[in-house]
Amino acid sequence: MKKSKKSRKWLRNFFLTFALVIVAGIIYGVYQYNSGLAMADDSHIKDNEKAYDPFEGADVQFGQINVLLMGSDARDEDGRSDTLMIAHYDQTTNDVKLISIMRDTYVDIPGHGMNKINSAFAFGGPELVRKTIKQNFDIDVNYYALVDFKGFPKIVDLLAPDGIEVDIPYEMSYGIGMTLNPGKQTLHGNELLGYVRFRHDRLSDFGRVERQQEVLTKVKEQIGVSSLMNLPKILGVADSYFDTNVDNKTILTIGKGIVNGKSSMDTLRIPVADSYEDKRTNVGEVLDINLDKNKQALEEFLSSKDSEK
Repeated sequence: MKKSKKSRKWLRNFFLTFALVIVAGIIYGVYQYNSGLAMADDSHIKDNEKAYDPFEGADVQFGQINVLLMGSDARDEDGRSDTLMIAHYDQTTNDVKLISIMRDTYVDIPGHGMNKINSAFAFGGPELVRKTIKQNFDIDVNYYALVDFKGFPKIVDLLAPDGIEVDIPYEMSYGIGMTLNPGKQTLHGNELLGYVRFRHDRLSDFGRVERQQEVLTKVKEQIGVSSLMNLPKILGVADSYFDTNVDNKTILTIGKGIVNGKSSMDTLRIPVADSYEDKRTNVGEVLDINLDKNKQALEEFLSSKDSEK
């Protein structure tokens, strides 16, 4: 009888403790999320979401998730996206692959003819960008995320509180509202935003894409358990700066996979080297690409286990 009473008491205390832990976790998550919301400034990233066709991304197959990333640090009057990427996540290996598509890439936009790929967003939002990528590169995209880069400094500082070390080759100042001096240094928040925005050098947008991939790769390398603990706050900040159809369950799955797994991150730029030429058209200067060569490079990049940059 005494053992039975002790067992019942132990079970009662165990379930009570377990319930308190769950409640405390929920309270912590809500507090962190609201703290993230409080950190955010006004953003107009979601203002145009109702003007476009619904996003019809493909169903996820074999744990291979493709997220279309579109962003702007200063949205043009015509609504073109400044940055276009595809983030590929493998749920089996937890590996991440990042594809940057140059904004001046000359492609056939469904219903609009040949134009720069960044015009697809202005013509029809995320869904038309998805269709354009599918038609030209034969890649199925499952989700999208539209990003206002005003939130970039806050989110990066939460993910990489110790900053990101970079080697700046020369002074960067024009068009970024600050001066970044040459040399190795650790950058935070707004300085990092200036670093990935700068494009007024001989490499132009090619240099900017290279720096974006560099910073995102280094941020990913710093993600750890502390980042997972901060995830509710990160989601709170991101809620103001992201318009996305990625559900929180999928975000948590990817986040835990990256933190807990020994994952890698490889990058690719489209167009690949020696597969394009500069060309003047009725829509301005474009990158006239060898479509077959770039489709082959994409296919090999996504199917390989150890992709090279």
